[in-house]
Amino acid sequence: MSLRTAVIFLIGIFLGLIVGGLTHLDGHSTAMAVLTGLGATGVSIPVLHVMIGGH
Repeated sequence: MSLRTAVIFLIGIFLGLIVGGLTHLDGHSTAMAVLTGLGATGVSIPVLHVMIGGH
């Protein structure tokens, strides 16, 4: 795995944790927060790939 790929995954996971945490703090259930965080991670990785020098 290249450094670029690792950075993209780490930033994506970090964004997912932030979104999931904020969802949980907003009063939603833990399951909803986890699903929201996973969704945010899944959406952010392709976006980050393009933003950080993707094709």
